[in-house]
Amino acid sequence: MNARIKSQTARQRPTLSKEEILQQVGTLLDGPEDDLHIALMKELLTGLIKLHDSHLDLLDVKIVNRAVKELRHAFGVFGGYRTRQKVSVFGSARTPPDDPNYRLAHRFSQAIVQEGFMVISGGADGIMRAAQEGAGRENSFGVNIMLPFEQGPNTTIADDPKLITFKYFFTRKLMFQKEANAIALFPGGFGTHDEGFEILTLAQTGKSDPQPIVCLQAPGCNYWDDWAAFIRRQLLERDLINEEDLSLFTIADSAEAAVAHILQFYRRYHSLRFVGGQLAMRLKSPISPEQLERTEERFGDLLTDGRYELRGPLEEELDEPALRNLPRLVFNFNRRSAGRLRQLIDHLNEL
Repeated sequence: MNARIKSQTARQRPTLSKEEILQQVGTLLDGPEDDLHIALMKELLTGLIKLHDSHLDLLDVKIVNRAVKELRHAFGVFGGYRTRQKVSVFGSARTPPDDPNYRLAHRFSQAIVQEGFMVISGGADGIMRAAQEGAGRENSFGVNIMLPFEQGPNTTIADDPKLITFKYFFTRKLMFQKEANAIALFPGGFGTHDEGFEILTLAQTGKSDPQPIVCLQAPGCNYWDDWAAFIRRQLLERDLINEEDLSLFTIADSAEAAVAHILQFYRRYHSLRFVGGQLAMRLKSPISPEQLERTEERFGDLLTDGRYELRGPLEEELDEPALRNLPRLVFNFNRRSAGRLRQLIDHLNEL
């Protein structure tokens, strides 16, 4: 590290004095024990002390420090936009502006922004640049990565407060997933497949909330068709995935079809929350008793016991007052098949 970089790093570090740090720690420790936020902050502080006691290598400490700093900054940037739905867009940094998929990414982003969404992309060129040109600077987030090539910010998002630059892929991918209400995958290289398969893995294993995952390709392009054929031939036919796992994604060859798929996903479905062994699925509109009966007949395999119940919020959900008036479909979910759960959401939206 040369002297200039060392100087910049020093200027970026907190300037709190020892006394100010001790005062803030004291305030935190004196906080109420029944405040979950404060309890978690105390746990973080305890973890930091244990890290020091473990006598970690300097590189290990640097990794922890940088990861926490990146996440803290990213949470702060996204925190002001929690009420806006967002779609994360993935695709190659090498796609030129005259490529049909570049133009498709531009049209898709423009169209989804018109429906009230914001767009998150990697912030670089190619598909990422097309997406942010279509969305416009005010509706764009750039989630960039430090690389020796390709990943400088595009002109649309450069110097914008919503541009975040990460050192680590794992913190960057966390923000792509955590902040997204939908995923749009365009043709790309190793990075796109890495991100796409991680998104699908999190969906398949139930480690992420259900969301629409759309694979977009321009008319005449067979990129995702060939990919899906590989998935069927090498994964499904070998019983490495289940048939219902194919419900986790869809392929679209137009911006209109992709946007329609995302909007259909949120036609009735709003969100879900696990409370103990129960899953509370929040709906934007109720279903009738007859529709509930048909739903139970078709999706009874998702139950560990009991029945589907239409009701208001569970007591534990009352800490989300903005969602209190939404009707719920509550049931004991077996947690074994995210693909079938996705099919249940599609069924409810189509009623």
